[in-house]
Order: sequence, then structure tokens, then C-alpha cells
Amino acid sequence: MAVSFQTSGPSRTRASRPSLYERDFFLWTREQAQLLRERGTDASGLDTVKLAEEIEDLGSSQQSEIENRLCVLLAHLLKWQFQPSHRSNSWRATIAEQRMRIARRLRQSPSLRSYPAEVLDEEYALARLNAVADTNLSLDTFPLSCPFGIEDILDPDFFPGID
Repeated sequence: MAVSFQTSGPSRTRASRPSLYERDFFLWTREQAQLLRERGTDASGLDTVKLAEEIEDLGSSQQSEIENRLCVLLAHLLKWQFQPSHRSNSWRATIAEQRMRIARRLRQSPSLRSYPAEVLDEEYALARLNAVADTNLSLDTFPLSCPFGIEDILDPDFFPGID
């Protein structure tokens, strides 16, 4: 007896183009929310306004994850640069993990590609405070503005102070 397994999600042939949901989750959430709002009150009893808000919140969670991971990444890059005697494989692994997870989010939602650069200043301010808490170094130790460009921050091979 043959057993067949179906994967969740919409089925498609190899030749067909992936849906917007598969290509860009964030953009899909925005489009779906807008379509629900345009639909207005539905005779079936759907609360389209609340559904639209919830779908947008799903997309916003993508942004929040990028923000959180960028903050952790920045704090570790600061620690790496300003506490070279404390560098460890654990720090290296955390830096790599944050970069990989941000990259995955950006692949899943290409419309968010510019988002890390948009929130860099805010996340750096938080990361600077976290680096102070983690290192017991003075706040003045860390530059007021982010000393790294977004390309370097997200570059898997970039580690400050290592050429």
C-alpha cells in the first residue's frame, strides 16, 4: 500500500512561479491587509478590520525580529572591537547566528532589504547600552554613532579589528 504525504501550503508545479506569500511574506501581509480593508463588511461575519490588523501584525513581527537580531549583532560587534582580550568562539558564533537569521528574514521578505539600514541608528543606541552592561566599560568607550556600515555589519566575513 502506497502512502502519500502532502506538504502544507499551496501546491504548485515546478514550472509555476512561487506566490507572493512564498517570495515576500512581509509584502504579502501588507497586500492581504489592504484587500481585507477594501472589502469592508463581509456578509459572512468576517471582521475584516481586525483580520487586516492581525495580518499586518504578522508582517510587523518580521521587522521586530530584524530589529532584535540587529541589536544583538551590534552589541557583539562592539564587544569584539573594544574588548579584544575577551574575544571568544561564543561571541563569533553569536555574530554569525544573528547575521544568518537576518539574512534568512531578508530572503523571506525581500521588501525588507533596506529595513536594517533604516533602523540602524536606533538599534545602535540600544546595542551601545547593552555593550556597556555586558562589559562594564564606560559608555564613552563606545562611539556615539555606529562605527560600522550596514554592509560590514551584515557581511559574514567582517569582524572589526581583524584584517
